[in-house]
Amino acid sequence: MNAFLLALPAAAFLVSAGVIGLLLANRVRLPHAAITARSLHATPIPRVGGLAIVAGTLPVAMLGAAIPSVTAWTVGVPCVVLVVVSLADDIRAVPILPRLAVHASAAIGFALALAHVTGGALSLPLLALAALAVAWSLNLYNFMDGSDGLAALMTIVGFATYGGVLQAKGLPASLPLAIAAATLPVFAVNRPPARMFMGDVGAVPLGFLAAALGICGVVDDAWGWWFPPLVFLPFAADASVTLARRALGGERVWEAHKSHYYQRLLQMGAGHAGTLAVFGALMLGTGTSAAVCAIVAPELGPYALIAWCAIQAAVFAAIDYHWRRTPRPS
Repeated sequence: MNAFLLALPAAAFLVSAGVIGLLLANRVRLPHAAITARSLHATPIPRVGGLAIVAGTLPVAMLGAAIPSVTAWTVGVPCVVLVVVSLADDIRAVPILPRLAVHASAAIGFALALAHVTGGALSLPLLALAALAVAWSLNLYNFMDGSDGLAALMTIVGFATYGGVLQAKGLPASLPLAIAAATLPVFAVNRPPARMFMGDVGAVPLGFLAAALGICGVVDDAWGWWFPPLVFLPFAADASVTLARRALGGERVWEAHKSHYYQRLLQMGAGHAGTLAVFGALMLGTGTSAAVCAIVAPELGPYALIAWCAIQAAVFAAIDYHWRRTPRPS
């Protein structure tokens, strides 16, 4: 990694920090998260901190080297579209159907561009699976952005893990490292007690990038299929299990709620700081395990994923157990 590419994450950090400073100085004019019965906060808080990540990252996406499958068409263009629509949603709520249509279009566009970049080497079922993974990831990341510091820390740990493995293998790592670096200033104002939220403009594109860069890494043999889900397992498991549980219970899965495991942990008394500590430990555990396996023993990766799924299930079971025994207002 040459000096220029090493400087890109530092530049992303500085740009992001500058944007955060501007946003804080004008926070009264920013869109604020509305307080509803499903909120985890008692006062309105500005919610467009993700603009700082976007500002620090997009120039790197255009200037920095990347693994072959990461191109303007596979990653850059869909990400820009998601940024525009998500910012509009933060400022003035976009109806769910047009919003989901844009999400689906970004996922399908990624899959089609990936098919072109790989010269048709990927089968149609694999491309369909890639599109579904991207569509789910950009939504689940948004679902998990509800407690102070949670999405920002997942971004730092997840993309730093991507970048660390790429660099260890002598592959271009500037983009994921820049994403992690640009998120550091956001984490500083989003950690408990939060002064600013990431918002859809941050969470949705980051969910897209988590899946898109992970899939591109698999296609380019940077890591195995098990690596991306293991890195982001704390988010993927919570969102997926919660959605399945609500669907099986006959609930309207598209409506906002407070039944994610991280939300229930917070409501049981852990608070934002305690919830961040529990999920942060899971993030560091899965990220470290994924990196070690990818670099040292890739053949152990699937077993590490199974082991961490079991650990995550045990954590969820403990939360379920205490949730049933925690008195709540009727």
